[in-house]
Amino acid sequence: MDSVPIDKVAALLREVGATVIMPRFRALKSGEIEEKSPDDFVTVADREAETALIAGLQAIIPSSTVIGEEMCHGRPELLNDLHMIDGPLWFVDPLDGTHNFMEGHTRFAIMVALRQRRETVGAWILRPADGSLAIAERGAGAFIDGQRIQTPDGGKDASALRGTILTRFLPPELREGIVRNSASLGEIVPASMCAGDDYPTVARGGLDFIAYWRGLPWDHVPGALFLTEAGGSVTRYDGSEFQPDGKSGVLAASNADIADTARATLRLA
Repeated sequence: MDSVPIDKVAALLREVGATVIMPRFRALKSGEIEEKSPDDFVTVADREAETALIAGLQAIIPSSTVIGEEMCHGRPELLNDLHMIDGPLWFVDPLDGTHNFMEGHTRFAIMVALRQRRETVGAWILRPADGSLAIAERGAGAFIDGQRIQTPDGGKDASALRGTILTRFLPPELREGIVRNSASLGEIVPASMCAGDDYPTVARGGLDFIAYWRGLPWDHVPGALFLTEAGGSVTRYDGSEFQPDGKSGVLAASNADIADTARATLRLA
């Protein structure tokens, strides 16, 4: 396996965060925000950060392909061709948590993942507002600011589970049942609206699980490697392996036992 350029990508994320994203934080002008679809926004910071990240990542691995969120908004067919890419492939979310960024809240992140030979081998999640950097390399563990992160072992009763369920995009026929079944869990926490905040939170033990509906690869591939390298579990609703194919239904949990309990209680399968 080719070496993973951990330090080079980390430096690129820090540079983009400092020079592109943070100068726009709490300083956006009205013409620098666009509504892509109802309640789904993009800002000049998203677009400029993606452009800078694409250039920087392709300089790090010249033969690589980059798939970015804003790129795919204009060309959604790019996701249909992922299975045809054998070479190095980057997934980029240039500003995860755009709504938080717009509102002046600090829960936003830059997320990047590297796949080689159709396997995710590296993940980087930077919170530009406080400089916190989560990194994972396949087989080498997960780290936040240089400290190794390990999720707890063992399960919990459903009544003790604390988690988040993102219901916004759930089909109505699923939403009703999942919300009803969630009454058997210990506590349902409001969504942070930032996967780059969510995955490290689960890895650190702040939440036991998070159930997402949309499975867009830039939202989940970086966090999936990070959480699994920390000992956690990231699967489909039915328990099958998570793959970056854009299919809906993703369950992230602090370990496989907790994932099983959350899945059974919510009847996700």
